[in-house]
Amino acid sequence: MVLVAANDKLAAMKKVHLVVCDLFLPADIAAGVCADLRLPALEKMLARGASTGSARTDVIGQAPSTGSGRTGGVGAFLEDHLCGLFGLPCQPDAPIAPVSAAFDGLGGGCWLRADPVHLRLQRDQLVLLPDVGVNAGEAAQLCAALNEHFAGQGMEFFAPHPQRWYMRLDRLPGIETVPLSQAAGRNVRGLLPRGAEAARWHRVFNEIQMLLFAHPVNEAREVRGELPVNSLWLWGGGCEVNIAPQETYDCVSSDEVLAGMFAAAAGVPFSSWPEQWRDEENGGTQLLVWTGLRSALRRGDLDAWRAALQEFETGYAQPLWQALRAGKISQLRVDILGGDHARRLLLARADVLSFWRRARPLAEYSMV
Repeated sequence: MVLVAANDKLAAMKKVHLVVCDLFLPADIAAGVCADLRLPALEKMLARGASTGSARTDVIGQAPSTGSGRTGGVGAFLEDHLCGLFGLPCQPDAPIAPVSAAFDGLGGGCWLRADPVHLRLQRDQLVLLPDVGVNAGEAAQLCAALNEHFAGQGMEFFAPHPQRWYMRLDRLPGIETVPLSQAAGRNVRGLLPRGAEAARWHRVFNEIQMLLFAHPVNEAREVRGELPVNSLWLWGGGCEVNIAPQETYDCVSSDEVLAGMFAAAAGVPFSSWPEQWRDEENGGTQLLVWTGLRSALRRGDLDAWRAALQEFETGYAQPLWQALRAGKISQLRVDILGGDHARRLLLARADVLSFWRRARPLAEYSMV
């Protein structure tokens, strides 16, 4: 009897915090894309969870401020959101660069992410294409050229990972930037740095493009039919940050490397995203961060979006719903991020039984 009571108490302590990006599609395409999807568990979660509503961001990349800095809130962008979950302020920018630089083995200091991208001219728009597939040798050559060009100007370039480049600065500039994930596939003309020093950094942006355009590495890439690395996207600036040992989460699982970076900084065990939700044996709180839908939307592949969501229903929504119903977890928190909005749902075991809150098709939901 004592053992049973102890197990029940342990189960009651277990919580799951799920973060999902881009679950709700724009209304003009949702009806057709979601028409015949079978999502009974997910739709019950959406219907029976207690919603805190939708929080619209005041400016690109920032949710409404609750004081001098925003911590612990629901940030609409994943970068902001993770900062909030792990206790970091994200104004004027979410300090992703120093967290990422530490993960990639770089030292302390003030950092900007300076990720390699391709800018494609489409009529009157300059569209950013990420994931250009540069290799380590190419990255090293391009960074060497950048360092030679900008020598003595208080900036130095590093490429510890082919897709993650950095600029180390003597001081943090007075600019606000847009995360790469939000600039991808969009016209960058309205997304360039803003703030007191914006004009200088627009000039830096243009100089980088001119240097990269004529570099032999890019000439060779074009000959091979590959996209040239004709620009860098500057974002996520911050100086060295210390994330306190995390007491909120006992383990983190995600398909997004950024979540792994925060987990590493906080000393929390991290695992890659399995096909099926794993019911951890110990108590505590499990953080799950899923970006599979975002990846499909970025590619413009709505069939892949549908397939990913159907797999999520089978592998995560259904087992989580059953675990909540059986009392194996005491609370399920769902944060839904999309565009410049975020929505939070809280579900306890009693909510599972709220049958009068009838499920609605996913196409009827919106972030607005």
